[in-house]
Amino acid sequence: MGAAVEVRGLRVVRGRTTALAGVDLDVAAGTVTGLLGPSGSGKTTLMRCVLGVQRVAAGRVTVLGRPAGSRELRRRIGYVTQAPSVYPDLTAEENLRYFARVLGVDRRARGVTTVAEALDVVGLAAQRRQLVGTLSGGQLSRVSLAAALLGSPELLVLDEPTVGLDPVLRESLWATFREIAGTGTTLLVSSHVMDEAARCDELVLLRAGHILARTTLPELLRRTGERDGERAFLRLVRDAAPVRELP
Repeated sequence: MGAAVEVRGLRVVRGRTTALAGVDLDVAAGTVTGLLGPSGSGKTTLMRCVLGVQRVAAGRVTVLGRPAGSRELRRRIGYVTQAPSVYPDLTAEENLRYFARVLGVDRRARGVTTVAEALDVVGLAAQRRQLVGTLSGGQLSRVSLAAALLGSPELLVLDEPTVGLDPVLRESLWATFREIAGTGTTLLVSSHVMDEAARCDELVLLRAGHILARTTLPELLRRTGERDGERAFLRLVRDAAPVRELP
């Protein structure tokens, strides 16, 4: 399986702070890759680089075979920010119709996700005519996800999509993510909640702009001798200098 995202020697500097320090990373196509680490570790910065909206000091990022930020990638990538980017004074359906027009999604075209399909995927068909401002926090996150699904993107970038949600809603959203991945879409998902590591095909553990490890949860637990992901991550932080990848 090829790489949907290739990152080489990526360095981002803000003032006197190095946000990313020479990061190398491949994200396999058709997988769920989790970016995990504490706040300030570089997760959002890395995602912004993948989207092509972050100024970089060095390195390169290739997305779906094109340089990050290329115009032709705009309809091939879906992005969900930490804060919902939808209009509270419009209904869920009206929001999606607006974004569909912006994206140029033709409801008659084959192979695209229509407004109705997107609402159905995220479980909001019954709330399609409800004002977004009256929805719950979890439903609001689902509207943002539905907007990102319009046009059937090949890559879906999700920046801490479950932050602040209760365990039931998180479980439901992750089930949706797995269903989307099952269609062949590549998902890049950031989180600071280590119990979400088990839901990812591959983990990229970040700290202070460095990749501590690229691995899977079972391999991480085996290598560290710990019983849960959080303790394993803390062991890496405590016992090891930043490394590129666990063998």
